[in-house]
Amino acid sequence: MSLLFEPFQQRGISLRNRIGVSPMCQYSSQDGFANDWHLVHLVSRAVGGPGLVMTEAAAVTAEGRITPGDLGIWKDEHIEKLSQITALIRENGAIAGIQLAHAGRKASCDVPWKGGAALAENEGGWRPILGPSAIAFDEESPIPKAMTIAEIAELQQSFVAAARRSIEAGFQLIELHLAHGYLLHEFFSPLSNQRSDRYGGSFENRTRIAVEIVEAVRTEIPESMPLWIRISATDWAEGGWDIEQSVRLSQALKPLGVDLIDCSSGGLVPDVKISVGAGYQTGFSDRIRQAANIATATVGLITTPEQAEQIIQTEQADIVLLGRELLRDPYWPHQAAKQLRAKSHHYPEQYQRAWS
Repeated sequence: MSLLFEPFQQRGISLRNRIGVSPMCQYSSQDGFANDWHLVHLVSRAVGGPGLVMTEAAAVTAEGRITPGDLGIWKDEHIEKLSQITALIRENGAIAGIQLAHAGRKASCDVPWKGGAALAENEGGWRPILGPSAIAFDEESPIPKAMTIAEIAELQQSFVAAARRSIEAGFQLIELHLAHGYLLHEFFSPLSNQRSDRYGGSFENRTRIAVEIVEAVRTEIPESMPLWIRISATDWAEGGWDIEQSVRLSQALKPLGVDLIDCSSGGLVPDVKISVGAGYQTGFSDRIRQAANIATATVGLITTPEQAEQIIQTEQADIVLLGRELLRDPYWPHQAAKQLRAKSHHYPEQYQRAWS
């Protein structure tokens, strides 16, 4: 029996299987607005059969975008198109999730296919960019403005407002982006946070911003709505954030209403050595799942149905999130169901003749 195609229930939702579409930036928005590209991209994945379809990182403020092409949810006008997309995702059997984010010191960059370098204001970028401390990402990046206590409070309210808009837009699950070297991750790591106030120094101080945002967002959203967190389990750099701190953070967030830790890694500092290989991050999701007694998701070079099945069978994670593999093959879940002989999987009626 395939466990990959068993339902996953959490709070008021039920995923039809343990496969999710990982958040993947499309860099195709103008002023944060979703458009027909996002509709086709996300809904076609829902037709492909996963249990969960997540949007790319949606910026909670305009200056929190990685690039001018990032998706946003910082104003009410963003809701209309997102509502159309979530309705079609649900109509095609998947749960609609959104990832809320702020890019921090990695904001104001060009899109990847144009090189991804930092953009000056006369090139369509913006200043200031924000961070916990005035430490640039690398030698080619601008120095961020160290956030004041007042700006941190404003940021928290931006996440709350974005969560409220997400509910209005029809999303059924919210994930907060605390990974990949973006703003909240920057607060966690001593490599990017050298503050001397209550948001810097000790583990409790460096993670305080996440605790406060989780508490505020959890209060805003319905009890029936799952709240997930994506973290970088390690910076892969000496003196930085690591798996032990990730376990402590997970243990601290669970009682506050976090339902799942989405385990990725890296992104905080450039030129680190990462031992990349098939399923190379499953050790993080396994460790956190066991040590913090919380559900986890894993991501990273998961490509075959047998590999995904083995992750679930061996309880290394509760959810397998796919990124590039679903760009290459939006119907990977259907292929996997056939290959694993999953009896519980249902194909779209319009496509059944192709899978019989």
